[in-house]
Amino acid sequence: MESPSATISPNAIERRFDALRAASRRALVCYLTAGHPDIPRSLETLSAVDEAGADIVEIGVPFSDPIADGPIIQKSSHRALENGMTYDATLGLIESARLKAPVVLFSYLNPILAAGPSALAHASAAGASGILITDLPVGADPDREEWLGSSDLAFIRLVAPTTPRDRMAEIARHGSGFVYLISRLGVTGVHESVASSLPESILRLRSTTTLPICVGFGIATPEQARAVGRLADGVVVGSALVSAAEDSVEAVFELVRSLREALDG
Repeated sequence: MESPSATISPNAIERRFDALRAASRRALVCYLTAGHPDIPRSLETLSAVDEAGADIVEIGVPFSDPIADGPIIQKSSHRALENGMTYDATLGLIESARLKAPVVLFSYLNPILAAGPSALAHASAAGASGILITDLPVGADPDREEWLGSSDLAFIRLVAPTTPRDRMAEIARHGSGFVYLISRLGVTGVHESVASSLPESILRLRSTTTLPICVGFGIATPEQARAVGRLADGVVVGSALVSAAEDSVEAVFELVRSLREALDG
């Protein structure tokens, strides 16, 4: 695809967290699947989360085998693929949306590799500020990790709640932007409560890095967001928003607005 001019600089994520820290606020990170439920509504929904108060927007690149995701995001990914959504089309969506919030590409490794050596440069040019790869653990493929870590995109790394402290430190050293702490084992989805082990996991990770810590997997309600926001630097909401997107753009807007108010309250 043709490389448009970037509208958000690569360090936009760091600047956003600096501003939030100065205001004693917590980050609201909102995930949506590109091209779901259809391409026009996907663009409207991205604009809605931006206007409703998202600090960072994660845009999922649809993939045919999203093994780390639960049924809600799996369904959205398959539907987006049926709509013709590709990696390049995802970048086109980002370019068209022109969001105020920094954008993080959320992807499995295969779509990035299939897009070729210029995939990261094209993402940065389209307006993305970061990238998160769900299936590339630290040390699994040093050459590809070096490629990802040396681009203009912040390289967000995932940390599981059972990860030992030394391993947490290693993961954080190889990342930038923020660290995504998975709140519980298993796949993404909506849960009724926050994991009881989460406070200890956050404290352990906090002792290893100065990067902001954002917690995701299972956070779906304002009450859960408020509880996690008391402990972490930000919360990530995905499945609940993807589910709301099935209903309407307005449903997504109202959910993001309620999450924003809960975090700020």
